[in-house]
Amino acid sequence: MAEIQRYPFSKDALNDLRDNAFAAGNWPLVYVLSDEKHGRAYIGETTDTLTRMSTHLKHDEKQLLTAVHLITSEYFNKSATLDVESLLIKYMAADGKYTLLNGNLGLADHNYYQRSALYEEVFREVWNRLIAKGVVSRTLDHLDNSDVFKYSPYKSLSFDQRQGLLTILHELTNPGVQNIVVEGGAGTGKSVLAIFLFKLLTSEDHQISLREFSDEEAEIHALLKSLRETLPKPKMALVVPMTSFRTTLKNAFKHVAGLSSDMVISPSELTKQRYDIVLVDESHRLRKRKNLGAYFGSFDKACQALDMDKHTCSEVDWVCQQANKAIFFYDEGQSIKPSDADVEVFQLLKAAKGSVTHRLLSQFRVKAGQPYVEFVDKLLKGGVDDGVVFTAKNYEFEVFDSLSDMVSTIHEKEQQVGLSRLIAGYSWPWASKKDCEAYDIVIDDVQLRWNSTNTDWINKAGSHREVGCIHTTQGYDLNYAGIIFGEEIRYDPESQVIVIEKGNYHDRTGGQGIKDPEELKQYIINIYRTIMLRGIRGTFVYACDDALRDYLKQHIPVHSSGQPEPENTNVVELEPYVNAVPLFDLQAAAGGFGELSEVSELDPNRHLDWVAVPEGVRVRKDMFACRVFGESMNRVIPNGAVCLFRTDRGGSRNGKTVLVECIDSVDAESGSRYTVKVYESYKVDDEQGWRHTRIQLSPNSYDDNFQPLELTDEEALKYRVVGEFVGVIDD
Repeated sequence: MAEIQRYPFSKDALNDLRDNAFAAGNWPLVYVLSDEKHGRAYIGETTDTLTRMSTHLKHDEKQLLTAVHLITSEYFNKSATLDVESLLIKYMAADGKYTLLNGNLGLADHNYYQRSALYEEVFREVWNRLIAKGVVSRTLDHLDNSDVFKYSPYKSLSFDQRQGLLTILHELTNPGVQNIVVEGGAGTGKSVLAIFLFKLLTSEDHQISLREFSDEEAEIHALLKSLRETLPKPKMALVVPMTSFRTTLKNAFKHVAGLSSDMVISPSELTKQRYDIVLVDESHRLRKRKNLGAYFGSFDKACQALDMDKHTCSEVDWVCQQANKAIFFYDEGQSIKPSDADVEVFQLLKAAKGSVTHRLLSQFRVKAGQPYVEFVDKLLKGGVDDGVVFTAKNYEFEVFDSLSDMVSTIHEKEQQVGLSRLIAGYSWPWASKKDCEAYDIVIDDVQLRWNSTNTDWINKAGSHREVGCIHTTQGYDLNYAGIIFGEEIRYDPESQVIVIEKGNYHDRTGGQGIKDPEELKQYIINIYRTIMLRGIRGTFVYACDDALRDYLKQHIPVHSSGQPEPENTNVVELEPYVNAVPLFDLQAAAGGFGELSEVSELDPNRHLDWVAVPEGVRVRKDMFACRVFGESMNRVIPNGAVCLFRTDRGGSRNGKTVLVECIDSVDAESGSRYTVKVYESYKVDDEQGWRHTRIQLSPNSYDDNFQPLELTDEEALKYRVVGEFVGVIDD
């Protein structure tokens, strides 16, 4: 499916490239330039290999590279090579064998025709061949679970994150703004945005490529230019309050060209110097002088160095004093102990002159999305309506009657996909800290120990056989999380509220000095909310308290360890092109859709996503389905509806609803290169034959704010009708 050939990278070797049929024939291909001795590489894609290589040989840095690997495939088209290039940048940056010269921030993360059916398999083959040739060393499965990959700046940003980035850049250029507070719940992409922004601000102009930002690219470059007029080389730091997460991000920065581990610092290191720009990730964990344990001395010393009153200040004040511009990434709901800076401190900060606030809303971690986040919040507050049980097709969420069964399930998930961990509330003392043979958690026949290290525990070998806590998991992503609700939290069925047993809460610094039971309850609820939002693919729950377990079972599907129930015999089996058509996920599409005339040649055994068509619809092999997002067509198509289309065969489209590919831009509403609109063409017939004078793509919405898109004949060349709307399948 793919071939990789190695050539020397030099002017003399250009003739050798002419012998490569794909290079000589101007086929789309992907290439890797590398220098093994110095550990540097560059990844690109092109349809004009010889010209591109000649250009690279004139580049100051790239001409020093010594080898070129051409990655070719008869299946490649422009969309596919852009995708493979983006994936190689992401994964090779995490692989760590080479430091990349690429400045491609905001990489493509789009869907296109046959992506899941074919090209994901092509990329896996490409990667395995690169391993065989020694270009990369780690498997894709390993890298998917690595923190270096998760916290790489080579990421695609969502529309929500891009708007946040623009807001931050605007305020950084505003002399009247000192503090920017970016709010967002767990899993809204705060850390990804922080790292992306840090890399962007520390990169030279020639190192930055933002092609996937489309219309926003010019604005971002203009803002960066304005910022660099006053700060050519800004002195920057990323402050991370938690030791474990700070260690992880230091390791991630170490593997990114232009970044270094010493750019990630603790709050106390702010005392050493002032900075132009300071970013604070997990800023809800910045501390005040309360229940600090061994950190009291360091806190007092830092206050003295900054000439601050240790009794009234917090680490938030340290940041504000030592940074000309400070960016706080904050979630009030993740403040989990009395030493955390008070909510009121951030309220005053946000209300202060010179401060602005931006909120991230989209959920990126858990596959169940924002509905799951909202459900967890209601569940822990006792606000779920009677009879409501949360389920999601793409998310495993179960409550267990047996802790032993849940432990076994986590171990199975660890074997299958990795990054599956047990996490518990602070209901047991840490006996194994002093006696490594002791067990900390003993429930029925299950014996478990707390995390054996506080630093980067998630990635420690054997950690799936231990139990983590909030301090070793906050900020991290897991594939599966097994949550143990301990003996410090129970449910009162009479009052129908969650109750905290302070005597069973064993966080040494988490409960001291708290006189108000509601304050302690809020911290503990925040802990459980935070750890329940760690699992990307699923969350499993066990509660020690019988009444709490019964309450959870009212709203969470119960795990069954017995025989599976017989399948529903009324379920209709999907038969490709008999009662079902292929479903393409174009909600974040970018790039070409390929030749949709090939839909009729799609192999049903290779395409796994099919959707049933309504009864009475005659299924044809030129039909396909995709989900349509947005409100611009809501008179006909509800937001998020799955719609049936027929491949465009030409002919008159006037007045018809069509799926259009925006070849050279991104639809503002959906963030996609595809849009659904009503088509109208205005033509003239002269001595040169008929031609378009203009094409109009109109909304069909109850919202009059949506305006038609008017295209001249020349502009129309950038658009392509790929499908004719047949009807809504599922709204």
